[in-house]
Amino acid sequence: MLLKKLKGYQKKYLRGLAHKLKPYVFVGQKGLTESLVKSVSDALEVHELIKVKFLDFKEKAMKEEISSEIEKMAECELAGIIGHIATFYRQNKDPEKRVIIIPMKED
Repeated sequence: MLLKKLKGYQKKYLRGLAHKLKPYVFVGQKGLTESLVKSVSDALEVHELIKVKFLDFKEKAMKEEISSEIEKMAECELAGIIGHIATFYRQNKDPEKRVIIIPMKED
């Protein structure tokens, strides 16, 4: 499964990496569907870090609700929502294929 829950500085690092990415998945008027979750999961399988753009849900509460459902259903972590874009991360299960190294601080 995933690392422990991501800490603030790790999410900030991921948001920085995601800055140059284009959205892979778009949330349209149907909102949260099985195919949306599958698209997110498939994209995470390949890229580890993806952006999801909200086309129809402009209210912050709706974006947060849909994002937390995606987080649960696609077994990933939300690195942040900025504007109409949510950034998700899921570490590749295969250590050989991991592209992103999450920084760790000593506690």
